[in-house]
Amino acid sequence: MNDTLKISRDIKLSQIFSAFLLIGATSFGGGVAAYLRASLVARHRWLTDAAFVNFLAISQTLPGLNATNMAVLVGDHLRGAPGAVAAMAGICLPGALLMFAVGMIYGHHGDQPAVTAMLHGASAAAVGLIFATGVQLGQKTLERLGDLVFVALAIIGINVFHLSVLYVLFGVGALAIWWYRPKTGRKGSSQ
Repeated sequence: MNDTLKISRDIKLSQIFSAFLLIGATSFGGGVAAYLRASLVARHRWLTDAAFVNFLAISQTLPGLNATNMAVLVGDHLRGAPGAVAAMAGICLPGALLMFAVGMIYGHHGDQPAVTAMLHGASAAAVGLIFATGVQLGQKTLERLGDLVFVALAIIGINVFHLSVLYVLFGVGALAIWWYRPKTGRKGSSQ
């Protein structure tokens, strides 16, 4: 994976913490991937698009929150274990403080229509951010017809057949590994 990464050990822990603190404070819901990409790829140029997709794929296959997993991976890549801790603390701190405050307010006022309307609006915005990020990443990574077929198989498996994401991940993943395996023993190849 190192050929797709821009490695720079000159990045300070405070820069990693503040970048992830800003992401954690300004992103919400499933749309955090859009903020991660905008910050890590476009703004700071700590990762290439290819590296971002690789880290995102790893983050999504591991248990836990994708954003936290991504913070740990990127922080570790940039500065090792201290970078991972700084990134994780940065991305988790705003959410933890906000959730504490929102939980207190929701406990007292959660049954009011205005609060319900705000939650529906936030949900719609998160879906829009996920869609926008998916389109941006898809344009850069889905280059072959086979890529689109695997995306379609995953969507069909989850949404039509209501299969577990884990089963679809392993099934489609195994099929993709087989499909894109290195071809050996081709006619006319010299060995």
